[in-house]
Amino acid sequence: MSGLSQQPYFLRALYEWCVDSGLTPYLTVRVDARTQVPQGYVKAGQIVLNVGPSAVRNIQMDNDWVTFSARFGGASHAIQVPVGNVLAIYAKETGEGMSFEHLLSDDDEDAMASIDAGESAATGQESEDEPSPPQPPKGKPQLRVVK
Repeated sequence: MSGLSQQPYFLRALYEWCVDSGLTPYLTVRVDARTQVPQGYVKAGQIVLNVGPSAVRNIQMDNDWVTFSARFGGASHAIQVPVGNVLAIYAKETGEGMSFEHLLSDDDEDAMASIDAGESAATGQESEDEPSPPQPPKGKPQLRVVK
């Protein structure tokens, strides 16, 4: 059995399918310390990115990172997303695509613990609940057989 993750292969395949179909590929990304995105566009620890060919430059999807250049508010930004932080890839027009389960690494758990500790200190309350996982895009996932 191979130790390679299937996720980067699915990302590349669905990206290519969207582009070949004339659809706009979007990524939903969980933002953490390793994710390089404009922080002003992050909501609830996530960001949705239009990765269509007309919206980005020099997109690269390898087994570890998704990187590209894009404009936000007229300013160019270098975007770097760990493949494991991609929660979903889907076509904007149809909602068809795939969501991925995010498993917390030891670094993620440490970061979440420090965030929870900071929130507890700020509110004066102890956090007894586990943090809820990020939610994938709304809508019914759709898969269909392509012949």
